[in-house]
Amino acid sequence: MRILSMMFASLLLGGVMAAQAPATKPDPAVPAPHVGGTLAQIMRANLFHNSNLLFAAQSADPADPQKPLDASFGIFAKVYYGWPVIENAAIAMIEAPDWILKPGRLCSNGRPVPVERPDFRKFAEDLAVAGRFALKAAQSKSMANMLEAGSRVSDACGACHTVYRDKPDLDDLAVPKEQFEATLRKQTASRCAGYVVN
Repeated sequence: MRILSMMFASLLLGGVMAAQAPATKPDPAVPAPHVGGTLAQIMRANLFHNSNLLFAAQSADPADPQKPLDASFGIFAKVYYGWPVIENAAIAMIEAPDWILKPGRLCSNGRPVPVERPDFRKFAEDLAVAGRFALKAAQSKSMANMLEAGSRVSDACGACHTVYRDKPDLDDLAVPKEQFEATLRKQTASRCAGYVVN
């Protein structure tokens, strides 16, 4: 009985101490995320360039010294060349969700990026999946493998663009919002295998 009493007292004392412990504060050593641009600017600065390098490797041999891919410009155009350029572009796709889903990022219309939407998060993660495939394809140094890799990157980009980029801002429409949404639901359902805009 005495052992039970001591165990109970220890548990009670431990519970009281835990309840009185100060709440953990964010670690000041961990910097806040750096958000320097809108989602459109991130797409243009990083993903547009790198996805096009992946697409170019479908028909232009990155290892051809006579026709190096334009991975940079001016005097820096030939600093990086060959298949490593394509591998780096694939790595950019793998890292893309970190840029896209960064807290505090805004769309070009000033609204927050819809990071809380499951479909948007999945679209962003699909870029990483396509990027991993593209990295393996680039490491194989096979243009045939790059055909499939480019297709996967295109599909990942297109799935999100169809729902989020290619849809006009509903607040700027000349037709009533309800009418536009009804039309959009019909179009989107046929393009997106049942996705319905809420």
